[in-house]
Amino acid sequence: MKRLIAPSEVKGKLKAPASKSVAQRAIAMASMANGHSTIYNVGNSNDSLAAIDICKKMGASISGDGSKLSITGGLKWPSDEIHCGESGLSIRMFSAIASIFDKPVTLTGEGSLANRPMSMITDGLTKLGVSCTTNNGKLPITVNGPIMGGIIEVDGSLSSQAITGLLMAAPFAKNDVTIRVKNLNSRPYIDLTIQLMDEFNVKVDRQSNDAYRIVSGQKYSPRNFNVEGDWSGATFMLVAGAIAGEVDITNLNPKSLQADKAIIEALMNAGASISIDESNISVRKGNLKAFDFDARNCPDLFPPLVALAANCQGKTKILGVNRLHGKESDRAATLQQEFAKLGVNIEINNDIMIVEGGTIKSATTHSHGDHRIAMACAIAALNANGEVEIENAEAVNKSYPDFFEDLQKIQINQENR
Repeated sequence: MKRLIAPSEVKGKLKAPASKSVAQRAIAMASMANGHSTIYNVGNSNDSLAAIDICKKMGASISGDGSKLSITGGLKWPSDEIHCGESGLSIRMFSAIASIFDKPVTLTGEGSLANRPMSMITDGLTKLGVSCTTNNGKLPITVNGPIMGGIIEVDGSLSSQAITGLLMAAPFAKNDVTIRVKNLNSRPYIDLTIQLMDEFNVKVDRQSNDAYRIVSGQKYSPRNFNVEGDWSGATFMLVAGAIAGEVDITNLNPKSLQADKAIIEALMNAGASISIDESNISVRKGNLKAFDFDARNCPDLFPPLVALAANCQGKTKILGVNRLHGKESDRAATLQQEFAKLGVNIEINNDIMIVEGGTIKSATTHSHGDHRIAMACAIAALNANGEVEIENAEAVNKSYPDFFEDLQKIQINQENR
């Protein structure tokens, strides 16, 4: 699918989509709980739909839609292969959860996920007594429990998602589990996992030096749960307000543990006008200037930050490039390539990305199958000197299926095709 974005001002109010990070965790925990849960505001992202399908194949009974899911939990060994779509969180989370069974479970995926390394999953599980095999380090992955427990050390420098999976599966281990994490990045996502585990009545004992202890035998409890709005998706619309007019976003929790809430700090540093209350985040265009930002704990912010920096005077420096190579695309290279088409110069200096603001040109860009690249190009196009075409624009369905429709709602006297 191709989308053509015309340059325009923006003005209006939007509701943030449901957080797929929260939704996937909540769906999994409700499915592991014996009893009935109701999950509200799940949304319709491809990643959340993948989590629903996986839990059904693992024995949970799930009905409803994106506004309300009814889940009767209680997992059973799945005899069929589990397909995780293109969801990095799902493959890392459910590989660990599958280790609660004493029979082999095979998990696979598609698209860029098929080329992502699985070592970050197998390393931790193997140390907990789980047998793991892969296809030369790639998918499919087969895990064979049961998970035994113990004290392990894992590397958290590349991704926190495998650690999330280990934490969520740990209550099913034969013995207590202590996970010591070295070089932990994306700590907010671990905090989010622990917060949700507590919501479903499983306690994680935080110890010093990024160590987490989980007492075995704890049970997830069913409950009613409302998925909060997605800061990751909303960042693009907040940036749209900062560079092209004014936008109000509802359904965002200012106290959220979501890592991408840090976009507020970046917008302030860039000179945007921001107002925050309990139910609304307002962003107005300002005299934007280059800024420095550390994105090591929130690497998904790189694409909206690049769209923002392209509209700032001067050279913006963003730290955390090393976190970008295992995403839906190699985001460092993809951002550099696609924004070059838009006339924006991006330099990579070790772990730092340098974005030089200036005139954004009309061009044809490509998402590379990466939802955040498609959205970043669309937002940057608001200030282009002509129309910007985005090829493979359907990539947004992974996290924000209504992105282009929402963008059109706030564009003034313009239409996207």
